[in-house]
Amino acid sequence: MKNTGLIFFVFSLFLLSCNKQDPKEQIQYLEGYWEIDKVKVSEDSTITYKVNQNVDYLEIEGKTGQRTKVRPQMDGSFKTSNSAEKLELKIEEDSLRIYYKTPYDSWKETVLNASNDQLVIKNDQDKIYHYKKYTPISIETNEEK
Repeated sequence: MKNTGLIFFVFSLFLLSCNKQDPKEQIQYLEGYWEIDKVKVSEDSTITYKVNQNVDYLEIEGKTGQRTKVRPQMDGSFKTSNSAEKLELKIEEDSLRIYYKTPYDSWKETVLNASNDQLVIKNDQDKIYHYKKYTPISIETNEEK
């Protein structure tokens, strides 16, 4: 029985390593409007966001870009905070890292997963941010045109 458990464990590790995303592939999914879905702050604590007043806009060109906080408006436009965080993308230790820099601070985050509709990032405090692609809220009216 002990050998069966060991074989299962080794096989599970093998499957998990096969599913790891290529960091170079993740880059193509970063650009766009992202809203926080939830934040895992510890093993037994997760904060879920039902509504977000602000959305992160990631603009990527090659290995550099910026992140800007924007606020969606009812007409589909965005108000910007006029403060953008410069960023640089680096692949280190088989992971995609995002290095941010402002006049006041600098920090890095690690991309754990990226796709067309989901982005998962871990920061230096081991908090894991789950983002979903922003979709505008559609408010239908009964008025005829």
